[in-house]
Amino acid sequence: MESDTQRLNLKREIGIIGAVSFIAGTMIGSGIFISPQYVLSAIGSPGASFVIWTCCGLIAMLGGLCYAELGTVIPESGAEYIYMLRTAGKVVAFMFVFSFIIVMRPASATGIALSVAEYVVAPFYNGCTPPQLVVKLVAAGAIIVLAIVNCLSVRLATAIQVVSMAIKLLALAVIILGGVVMLFEGRTENFENSFEETNVNVSSIGIAFYQCLWSYDGWNTLNFLTEELKHPEVNLPRAVVIAISLVTGLYLLVNVSYLTVMTPKELMSSSAVAVTWGNKVLGSWGWIMSVAAALSAFGSLNGTFFSGGRVCFVAAREGHMPDILAMAHVHRLTPSPALIFTTVVSLLVLIPGDFQSIVNFFSFTAWFFYAITLSGLLYLKIKKPELPRPYTVPIILPILVLMAAIFLVLAPIIDNPQIEYLYVTLFILSGAIVYIPFIHYKLCPGLLTKLTVFLQLFLEVAPAEKNL
Repeated sequence: MESDTQRLNLKREIGIIGAVSFIAGTMIGSGIFISPQYVLSAIGSPGASFVIWTCCGLIAMLGGLCYAELGTVIPESGAEYIYMLRTAGKVVAFMFVFSFIIVMRPASATGIALSVAEYVVAPFYNGCTPPQLVVKLVAAGAIIVLAIVNCLSVRLATAIQVVSMAIKLLALAVIILGGVVMLFEGRTENFENSFEETNVNVSSIGIAFYQCLWSYDGWNTLNFLTEELKHPEVNLPRAVVIAISLVTGLYLLVNVSYLTVMTPKELMSSSAVAVTWGNKVLGSWGWIMSVAAALSAFGSLNGTFFSGGRVCFVAAREGHMPDILAMAHVHRLTPSPALIFTTVVSLLVLIPGDFQSIVNFFSFTAWFFYAITLSGLLYLKIKKPELPRPYTVPIILPILVLMAAIFLVLAPIIDNPQIEYLYVTLFILSGAIVYIPFIHYKLCPGLLTKLTVFLQLFLEVAPAEKNL
């Protein structure tokens, strides 16, 4: 049994199609069907919103390329966590994983699950706001279903990602073609004086970037599961370029279509842009867009679960989380304890959650840690040039993305200070306080060992090795 335990690890089952589907499929989720009105509301004009969408696509591409180098220099799963552990040290890495597991990933999953639910129930409450209890129950159902799928099979989760990716592309193609037809019919009035009433204050620009980058979130998905990717030194950068280029082009065309069909005021007042668009263009068939948007967000939620469970799994493997979370199912080879834990936390976050506050809170925390991770890449480039690099980017790229990350963290605070940002910062720093007694001095109750043994037998899991 000991030799079997030592050989247990997650298998490399994700090829280039699966890799592109995981990045693009996680990115194209709820955001493009919900965020456009928030971006336009924050920045004030259609022209400026197009600039924001383009800049966010560029930031995602540059960030993805920088992460591709990190993923080939440090070929372990876990993304930011493992990169910080290897560059900034154990305390900073634990602060990240503490924030990630308790807040960032559950907030992200909850935001997407609420989007799934909004679109699922929209056809049943035409013309009125659905009850929050109904929305949250449907969101909880989506979270539980995908948790079960991800616990059962990596191949099944990958298949869902590929199928949902095809549905997303079809839905976006319908929206784009509908807009193109109306453009040819001369519907260009919404693009006249397109920069009028632009909000140029720093806070508005920062919030517009937050809301827009929510739609691009997922550009770093593959770095969470590097050990399950076939030929990562080739497929990681290739998938990043293909997926993010595709997504950026689609997002810009979809926004053109939205503003061709709807006036800026109609767009800003819509709670579900794709449904409003569908009702205007497809008439009685408008419900199709609601179904497509729900399936699209469902695929994005699947990618979020798949990658988020891996961070919890890797952190436990490094001794920063309970041992049970570093175990994989002995037959299915999925990190089921980590996935179950992530699911429970996500369901707890769902109880008080609302979409806009979740996005702003998640974005601030995420870009704080992106800045630390990119600083780590600069450190490796300057201090450790001798490390083997199957793929590398010019040093100017991480510098540019680091500057963007610093702006996104500081701009809203400087321009419009709010007590919530202080709470977030204190929560991040509280990770260091938790680290000292529980990780450094290992003040764990003896009960934890008995619980680990019980759960190991109950869940049929065993410790998993690195797959390098």
